[in-house]
Amino acid sequence: MPASKTFYDTDLDKNPANYQPLTPLTFLERSASVFPDQLAIVHGTRRIDYATFYARARRLASALAQKGIKRGDTVSVMLANTPPMLEAHYGVPMTGAVLNTLNTRLDAAIIAFTLDHAETKVLITDREYASTVEEALKLAKVKPLVIDYDDPEFPQDGKRLGTFDYEDFIAGGDPDFAWSMPDDEWDAISLNYTSGTTGNPKGVVYHHRGAYLLAQGNVITASMGKHPVYLWTLPMFHCNGWCFPWSLSVVAGTHVCLRWVRQKPIWDALADHRVTHLCGAPIVMSTILSTPKEDQRQLDHTVEFLTAAAPPPEAVLAAMADAGFNVTHLYGLTETYGPAVVNDWKRDWEALEGAERAARKARQGVRYAALEALDVIDPQTMLPVPRDGETIGEVMFRGNIVMKGYLKNREASDATFAGGWFHSGDLGVMHPDGYIQLKDRSKDIIISGGENISSIEVEDALYKHPDIAAAAVVAKPDDKWGETPCAFIEVNADADLSEDDVIAWSREHLAGYKCPRVVVFTDLPKTSTGKIQKFKLREMAKDL
Repeated sequence: MPASKTFYDTDLDKNPANYQPLTPLTFLERSASVFPDQLAIVHGTRRIDYATFYARARRLASALAQKGIKRGDTVSVMLANTPPMLEAHYGVPMTGAVLNTLNTRLDAAIIAFTLDHAETKVLITDREYASTVEEALKLAKVKPLVIDYDDPEFPQDGKRLGTFDYEDFIAGGDPDFAWSMPDDEWDAISLNYTSGTTGNPKGVVYHHRGAYLLAQGNVITASMGKHPVYLWTLPMFHCNGWCFPWSLSVVAGTHVCLRWVRQKPIWDALADHRVTHLCGAPIVMSTILSTPKEDQRQLDHTVEFLTAAAPPPEAVLAAMADAGFNVTHLYGLTETYGPAVVNDWKRDWEALEGAERAARKARQGVRYAALEALDVIDPQTMLPVPRDGETIGEVMFRGNIVMKGYLKNREASDATFAGGWFHSGDLGVMHPDGYIQLKDRSKDIIISGGENISSIEVEDALYKHPDIAAAAVVAKPDDKWGETPCAFIEVNADADLSEDDVIAWSREHLAGYKCPRVVVFTDLPKTSTGKIQKFKLREMAKDL
């Protein structure tokens, strides 16, 4: 029912002077206007200031418009963390089109599916990925205009597939292109696909309003001051780089591009450019910490490292601190524009030691300032679970940084928004102080003899072992108990660890019924974004 009108609603109407749709595109325009000479992008030996960054984005928009690209069209890009990827985050939506950043680690069949599902009109592709893209284009039904990017800083020898070279293409664009604000801030700005580990991926649609708000939310969460320096270890294809391509323009920061995540280039960038912030999965921390001593650099400043996925073990956090990093744990999903929850560390927790401190670190945390609501809810009753840190429910989100929905999939969209909340599919608890903690994915709970066992809890215990590098626990069918925990483990180099050792360790840290009954030492299968593919492990466990 619409709200009744009051005298405040009379003759006080929206008009162009007092209402404009929110869009992150204005962030770049402002920085280029206020700080035109400020360093915006570093790539190899190349340096691009904000005036040039803005002009190049407008050239791209103009060139696309000349090819008929307009509101609602899809422009896909298969690019590494390079300047064109940053330019696409602005130039594509400046035409009203939607940016689809393709995961460069996927195979040709999934890329072809994505191109078709998105009805891609233009594809900008780096020559490094030419073999995959060539095969995908053969499989796809759509026939997009293909533009090749040949990185002048790091030349690639992949086959040229397109009609245009990227630099020649944008050279034909107008640096003063009069781009338009979106008609509505609800208009789509980008399209990201879920990993699709058990079937075709779903297309997650972001809108201008959400991108604008999360971009600013990142600045707040990461405590970014004016002119931060951000190192691109996180792939920009992943949730639009958690919206940081737009965040840096809020504070006129510097993007330090990193084409490949390699140890020495990371340390050189950290020291040479005085990097203040970076994001990445726990594997990036391992990459940094395992760098040979001769390739590490002494840092004279603290670097803020934002990480998602499982909370890092205390030993890793201590090692990162010793190396000059302050680690902040985040949580979110593709459907929430990337991280939307932060483990906001409280000063009085600094005094905690041992298990108490580790327990605080294990939490996912509280909502971003840009998120309106976060709760742990019983999906049957849609009522919040007790805030006791024990009762398990589903983690749910509500607010402007939740996706528009799944592209061409109304059934899935309706299901995930049932009851007016976004259902994450993650199971967790709510602590008395309002901090959430994940316990498992709903499909990953192990039910053994009628008891619910959290695979995450078992994994946390295993990760505490000094010789275990990675662990994943899944349900193994059992005639007596229905299911029992099965642990798949990667050990550190030169470690000598047996199945009995792992089970004995588990019994020291877990209730007996939660301990793995079977232990397998193997390389863990992972998705292209580094997530462990538990569905493959579940299949392996069936045959043990």
